[in-house]
Amino acid sequence: MGLPLLLGLLLLSRTGGLLIVAFEQPNNCLTAETLCVADPACNATYQTLQTCSQSFAKRNIHLLHHEARNRCLEAETFVQNSYFKDCKCHRRTRKQEEQCLRIYWIVHSTLTQADFHLEVSPYEDTADEVSGSKTRYKHLETQLSGSRVFVDSTNPCLQAVNVCQLNHKCMRLRSNYAQICSAGHPCDQRKCHRNLRNFFERVSVDFIRPLLFCPCQDEACGERRWNTIVPECSFLSSSKPNCLDLMDSCLKDNICRSRLADFQEQCKPSSTSSDGCSQKHGHTVCLDAYVGMIGTAMTPNYISNSSAEVTLWCSCTNSGNQKENCDQILGSFASNRCLKSAIQSQMSLNQMNGEVTKVLQLTPSLDIQADGTSTSTIFSAKMYLQPGEKKKLVDHQRSFSRSVYSGTWLSAPMLTVMLPLLLLG
Repeated sequence: MGLPLLLGLLLLSRTGGLLIVAFEQPNNCLTAETLCVADPACNATYQTLQTCSQSFAKRNIHLLHHEARNRCLEAETFVQNSYFKDCKCHRRTRKQEEQCLRIYWIVHSTLTQADFHLEVSPYEDTADEVSGSKTRYKHLETQLSGSRVFVDSTNPCLQAVNVCQLNHKCMRLRSNYAQICSAGHPCDQRKCHRNLRNFFERVSVDFIRPLLFCPCQDEACGERRWNTIVPECSFLSSSKPNCLDLMDSCLKDNICRSRLADFQEQCKPSSTSSDGCSQKHGHTVCLDAYVGMIGTAMTPNYISNSSAEVTLWCSCTNSGNQKENCDQILGSFASNRCLKSAIQSQMSLNQMNGEVTKVLQLTPSLDIQADGTSTSTIFSAKMYLQPGEKKKLVDHQRSFSRSVYSGTWLSAPMLTVMLPLLLLG
C-alpha cells in the first residue's frame, strides 16, 4: 500500500491506542517515523539503523567491521526507500525541529562520513508566506522618519535598530540575546548562540535583513553592523580554531549540520546564472540559509567593521594534507559568489529604500559598548513625539536603555559638556 493511502488511515501506536496521522505532510520525517514504528518490518530495521547511527557517531564507518558495515548500509538503504523516502523537516519550527532533524540524520547516517560536502538540505522547500510584516516594517519606518527623531541619517544600521525597537517582539528578543551574549567574561557562548537563533527564527525577515545587511558608507555604521550579533561572544574567541575543527564540531550537532547542509544547497554558486546562484530565487533562499548559520558553531560575520565581506572565525594554518579541504570550508563563506552577490543585492535594495525615507535630524550621544573593555562614540536615537505619544516615548526610552547596543541617554547638562568634546574628538 502506498504512502499517500496509508497517511489517511488510523494506525495503532506503540501504546496500543489509535493514532490519526496527518494527511497534509506526507514527506515530513516526524510523520514518516510514526508510520514506520507502526509497521513491524520497518520498525525492526529502523531500530537497527538507530544503533548503527550511534556507532557512526563514535567512529568512521570505514573503521567498522565488514559485516557490521554492510548490515548498517543495508538497513539505511531499506529505511530510505520506505516511509522515509525523501522525508524532510520544517524550517526553524523550534520545538519540533530538533526531533525531526534527529530522525533525518538517523536515516542519512552515512551522509557526512566522506567529506564536508553535504549539499542536500534536510529542510522542506516552502513558498514565501504572505504576511503583513513588510507592511508593518514600512509603517514603523515611516512613523520613525515622520517623528522629530534625532538620528544619523547616514547610518542605516542605526535606523534599522530603531525600527526594531518600535516593534515589541523584535525589541524584546533582540534585548534578550544582547544581554545574554554580553554577560560574563568569558561569556556563555552556547546560551548566546541559542538566543541568537531564537531571535532569527521568531522575528520577521523584514526586520532581520535591514539589521544584518544595512548598507554602510562609513566605519561608524559598519561598526554597528559588525556588532549586530555581539561578535565578542558569538563569533570571536581568544585564538582562531582550525576550520577543520570547526567543521567537525558542527557535524556533531544536528542543528548546525542541518543549517550547514541547507547553506551549501541554497548558496551553491554558479558561474552561468545571472545572480551567481545555482538555485531558483537564489538570493532570497541563500540569505535565509546564511541567517540560519548564525547561532551555530559555524557562526559567520563580517570580516571587520569596515568591510561588507563575510567569513568564519577560523584559520587553515597547520592543516597538513587536508589544507585543500580546509580552504574549501573557509572559502564557502569568504569566497562564495552566490552569497556575495546576495548580500550586495540586499544592501542595494536597503539603500534604495532608504533614499525615499525622509531625511532625519541629528544629535550626537555617547554609546558605551557593554563588552567591558572599550567604549566608542557613535550616534544613537532619541525620540521627540507629540504630547499624546509621551507614554510611548517613555516606554521606548526604557526599552532602548535596556538594550546593550541601543545607546546611553545623556542629560541636557551632560550634553552641553560632551558636545564640544565629541566635535573635537
